[in-house]
Amino acid sequence: MSGPPLAPVKRLAAPRLAGADERCDLCCQEIIVTHQHVVNLETRGLLCTCRACYLFFTYEGAEQGRYRVVPERYVAAPDFVLADEQWDAFQVPVAMAFFFVNSSLNRTVALYPSPAGATESLLPLGAWTRLIRTNPLLETLRPDVEALLVSKRPHGFECYIVPIDACYQLVGRARRHWKGFVGGEMGIGIEAFFATVRARGARSVVEATR
Repeated sequence: MSGPPLAPVKRLAAPRLAGADERCDLCCQEIIVTHQHVVNLETRGLLCTCRACYLFFTYEGAEQGRYRVVPERYVAAPDFVLADEQWDAFQVPVAMAFFFVNSSLNRTVALYPSPAGATESLLPLGAWTRLIRTNPLLETLRPDVEALLVSKRPHGFECYIVPIDACYQLVGRARRHWKGFVGGEMGIGIEAFFATVRARGARSVVEATR
């Protein structure tokens, strides 16, 4: 196991609603409304951005592709196919993990929350390919900026496509509230996070049917 392939910056674990002293990490413009993030593909860091900078980097090739915007897509995957033996093969010691394509490493990485932050669990050879084969939704996953988030529950697996910054918000909460696992749960803070993910995933389903 190794450290995180994507290093969160100081404000990553903070709410998206910026305070009066928050500024864009790219142009230093004051951020006074809900803001987005971009990934610096060279440093693997997440940066807080004003709306103008965020929109600038939505154009392909901006800054020679050095930055990639983090989308705000949440997709619930109630029919996701994941067997217990597949999960066990990931060797994730906690009840949740997220998976994303790291373009710098040219492979998919699996990370899970821990007291030390995001910790990598090496995927078995061919594991991701098999998941894609049975779950075509994974083909829509955008490298570096979107992740498959999995929470193991008593009734099965709860799976979502989420922005990568949401995953690191989860990691930040886990570090703040870490008291060990009791009955497979990590406490109210983590459950509140997943309640928000569920709500946004459900909203995306409703919007897709309109």
